[in-house]
Amino acid sequence: MVDKNTIYNEMMVHIPLCTHKEPSSVLVVGKNENIDQELNKHNVTVTYSDELNIENTFDIIIYNDVIKDELTMANINRCLNQEEGIFVCLSTRFEKDNEQLIKDIKTVGKDFWICMPFRFGHTMAILASKKYHPQSDIILDRSDFLDCEYYHTELQNASFIHPAYIQKALTGIAKR
Repeated sequence: MVDKNTIYNEMMVHIPLCTHKEPSSVLVVGKNENIDQELNKHNVTVTYSDELNIENTFDIIIYNDVIKDELTMANINRCLNQEEGIFVCLSTRFEKDNEQLIKDIKTVGKDFWICMPFRFGHTMAILASKKYHPQSDIILDRSDFLDCEYYHTELQNASFIHPAYIQKALTGIAKR
């Protein structure tokens, strides 16, 4: 049996890192237990911070929380590679609070070409990308060879597929 923390870490790390063509730098805001174990499976420089008071630019930002406001997103955009950056954060499940999920997608997606919710277990997260699509741009040479307990390439694809009622409700809101 795989524990919830392992599932969370694998999905929050490997989905963006297997989507970005050549990630070299990752910012993790709000360190999670054992997330570095998953990050070590990739050849990237990792910076951990409890806040967004960083002056560097990163290819990927993993935000271990829900976006609270536009100011937070402005700070994220300031730190993210403007050409190819990928950002992931938590949100709320559609069934729990669909209005909040829609608000989060709109807030996060403002400055991104792609902004899609993805689900694993009872967790809903959002991936926003300046360039890469999490289903069509998976780097198979990376994703197929990871030694994971939960994550695998097909699960990455499946995590972005939602029941018809959710898909319909998010049409025109989520950027696919």
